[in-house]
Amino acid sequence: MAQSTDDAAHFVLTRTKASFAVLNRYPYNLGHLMVCPYREVDDLSSLSAQESSDLWTLVNRMTQALKKTLKPDGFNIGLNLGSAAGAGVPKHLHVHVVPRWTNDANFMTPIGATRIHPGDLSSVYARLLENLP
Repeated sequence: MAQSTDDAAHFVLTRTKASFAVLNRYPYNLGHLMVCPYREVDDLSSLSAQESSDLWTLVNRMTQALKKTLKPDGFNIGLNLGSAAGAGVPKHLHVHVVPRWTNDANFMTPIGATRIHPGDLSSVYARLLENLP
């Protein structure tokens, strides 16, 4: 699907029938992105079978793009469901995909309540667009 000007301004990487992938503006690590269903739901059980399949297929595609682009040593992939779990947008489920490298400094977020902003989002965005499967 072609990218629109608005997508680029908001760092939306790709769209599918039921989901989209977007770079996180306040990343925990370089390349941190989120995969979101279009429909606002707050729980996995609220997704239809098609929406769930679409969401997890896009998570897989984005993980492959991150592997090719940034060559991380691993990933944290997960959801924060509900305010008590740390959901920043509790009414709109989204999957965090966070590339990780051996000895990265990700400890700062849980300890110091700070975000790491390594690198330029525009540069990472352009590189990921080149490597979308």
